[in-house]
Parts: sequence; structure tokens; C-alpha cells
Amino acid sequence: MRTNGKMTMRRTVTLGLGMALYALACSASLAADGITGAEHWVENAGIRIYVWEKYADKPTGKKVVVLAHGSATAGRESFDLQVPGKPSYSLMDRLAREGFDVFALDTRGFGRSTHPDTHMTTAQAKDDLKATIDYVLKLRGVSKVDLLAWSWGTQYGGMYVMDHPGTVEKYVSYAQMHANSPDVARRRARIDAFRATPYITIPEAGWKPRFTSMAPAEVNESDVVDAFAKAAAKVEVKTATGPQLDLATILPMVNARLVSVPTMLIHGQYDDVADTDGLLPFFAQLPNPRKAYVVVPDAGHMMHLQKGHRLFQQEVVGFLKDAAP
Repeated sequence: MRTNGKMTMRRTVTLGLGMALYALACSASLAADGITGAEHWVENAGIRIYVWEKYADKPTGKKVVVLAHGSATAGRESFDLQVPGKPSYSLMDRLAREGFDVFALDTRGFGRSTHPDTHMTTAQAKDDLKATIDYVLKLRGVSKVDLLAWSWGTQYGGMYVMDHPGTVEKYVSYAQMHANSPDVARRRARIDAFRATPYITIPEAGWKPRFTSMAPAEVNESDVVDAFAKAAAKVEVKTATGPQLDLATILPMVNARLVSVPTMLIHGQYDDVADTDGLLPFFAQLPNPRKAYVVVPDAGHMMHLQKGHRLFQQEVVGFLKDAAP
């Protein structure tokens, strides 16, 4: 199901700080398929932010896309998962092959970035995203980026768009939670545990249930689930609980009426965080007439790593490349 800004529909699926910042270091390596991966470090008021970049050929002269990760896994592991024999699962590689220069950050508390001793917040993640986008704008000499955000990333990503619409060309918000999401209700039941410690340790097996919550087994490939769990357990030695506290206590964090740029909302058929009942009212309030609502079949909350990932990628690429006025 896809709905455009005029609320007409076509069938595409069947539903069943002002802050100091600078690059501390950058290294690049060329993959066998001609796509280059480069590491960047951005400093935001004493916080070191890791940023992973992918591009084909050369990085200059391209549209820039920045990716905002969710509440458990860092950017590189979320969006550039390398599965032996199944290269289509890397969203970053797909976007790079389509001609984009793609950046994925790890916010503070995640991946390779600084892990503060205390709880981090969604507002701080928004500040880290701002520092990253400021850095990328200067690095590539562009005035705007496209922004794609997943899960909890739709909260700090949406907050960034509200505050800085002039730097965002288009916004893709996928698997966006709302206050009455079934999964958010489960998080509320664990508030005391999240408050007790700023980090928890998730064993490798603990990364797998997210693929099967409300989604039937046939939408997943076991080797992809295993690859993700291994990658996540390796980089997320401790996982921040601050995002869980915010999701359980202060939703909604994004005011749709203030998201003024062209926007796509997209989620999986079996997502337990994003659904039409919760998100169509948000979609209706988006003020820019260039907007789209898409539901992808064969996918749940981990849509980009499930069998519906090719259609998901197709919709994202089409929206970002569409030059219609």
C-alpha cells in the first residue's frame, strides 16, 4: 500500500548545539565490488562520534544520505551488514551503487562512539546527528542531505528535521514507533530495570527475537539473522538503556506538523512498533504535500534485513531519486 500526498492510492503490496566539530581521523578501504568504505570521527563537545561512509567510484558530486540507527545497534551493523553470498542485505551498498554518498553514525552510547557513564538521551542523540550532518555538509560541500531513520532513530531524526529543516532535502522514516505500539508497552513494563543502569549486556542469542516478534518465520533467513546477531554482539558490548527510558516515558517526541520537508513513512507488514492505525494520523498531519506512506510485505521491524528488503530498498531509492517538483 502506498499513499501519496493527495491521499490517492496504488497497490504496491498486499497486506496479509552549536558545537565544535572536526574530523579526528579518516581511513578508507576499497571492497572487491568497487564500493569504498571510509571511517570518520566527529567530535561533539567532548563526545567522539564514529561515522561509517560508503560510496562507489568517488564520493564527490553525489547526493548525500545520512542514516540514523535504532535503540540497540550501531549504524554500521544496522545498515551495512555483510552476509556471505547475500550482498543485497547491505542498504549502504545498495544506496552507494545507486549513486549516493552514504553515511551512518553511531550515536553516543553505541558502537564505537563514546559511552558516557550515565544514561544518554534521545535529545543528545539528536545533537550527535547534528554534529555528524554539519561535518558531512562541510566535508562534501553540499547544503542539504537526505536523511533516513529507523526505529528509535525516527525520534532523534524527526527531532532534527523539526529543528533544522533547511539542511534536509528529503526524509525517510521507517519502523517509526508511536505511543500505543505493542512493543513500546512492553518497554514500559521494564522501566525500573532501565533506570537501574545506563547499560545492559545482550548475549548473541538475545539479538535474534527482534526478527520474529509478530513476524512469521518465513520472512527471515537464518543465516542473515545469525550474521546480524554475531555482528551486534561483537560491537555492542554494552547497550545503552537511555533510549528505552525515553521511548517508555516521553512519546511522542516528534510533532508531525513541524516536519516540513518531503517525507516518506514506511514500515513492514508485521511490524510490532509501526502500524497504520498509529501512523496514518501522523502522516495526515505532515504539512508538505510531497509525502508517501508505504507498507512492505514479508517484513517486520527488521525490514531491511528480512525478505521484503528489496522492495524496501526500491521504494527508498525511488523516493530519494524522484526529482518531480
